[in-house]
Amino acid sequence: MNLDLHGFGPALAAGTLMTIKLALCALSLGLLLGLLGALAKTSPYKPLQWLGGTYSTIVRGVPELLWVLLIYFGTVNLMRDIGEAIGHPGLELSAFAAGAIALGICFGAYATEVFRGAILAIPKGHREAGQALGLSTPRIFWRLILPQMWRIALPGLGNLFMILMKDTALVSVIGLEEIMRRSQIAVTSSKEPFIFFMVAAFIYLGLTILAMIGLHFLEKRAGRGFIRSAA
Repeated sequence: MNLDLHGFGPALAAGTLMTIKLALCALSLGLLLGLLGALAKTSPYKPLQWLGGTYSTIVRGVPELLWVLLIYFGTVNLMRDIGEAIGHPGLELSAFAAGAIALGICFGAYATEVFRGAILAIPKGHREAGQALGLSTPRIFWRLILPQMWRIALPGLGNLFMILMKDTALVSVIGLEEIMRRSQIAVTSSKEPFIFFMVAAFIYLGLTILAMIGLHFLEKRAGRGFIRSAA
């Protein structure tokens, strides 16, 4: 069976690369926001707890598509004012930047809860042991808490990343030419929606399988010391 892509193969490949870039940028931002959110929610200070809880509640309560639209169209006037102030009146937020920020914010809200659960799962005695050794609070976090938190949170974060990769399709509504946008253009030109949407489905499936393989190796690496200790 010959699969005729009507010359849109390179375009779909470019869309796949754009999807990967978008997912990785959103992941980087989301991990940072998720870690900060979790530290805020587990902080002994009430204002930080309120800040972390407000962030995760508001973001998770609004659909990802709305965040994409709000950030892309809501920054038009702001970017224009900034551009005029610095002498670039045509300054605007690109579709890629808006999509990465929106998806990163959404990923971070869910990652906040994953990191929070991981932090709470670490026995308090580990912190006390670090204090008994005279370690400072930052060193206790980086040397004792963070490695264990990462191991516990990794499966949940992996699932969130797989969802994130599929959510990149939402950015097509603001014109970013990722997989879905390229597929829609091909469908409009070729009048063969089944073929191109099926190809897009297999591309997403392939990316998900690669992510699962990568997650498997990360989990094995993160759990090496723990497995030896358990043995």
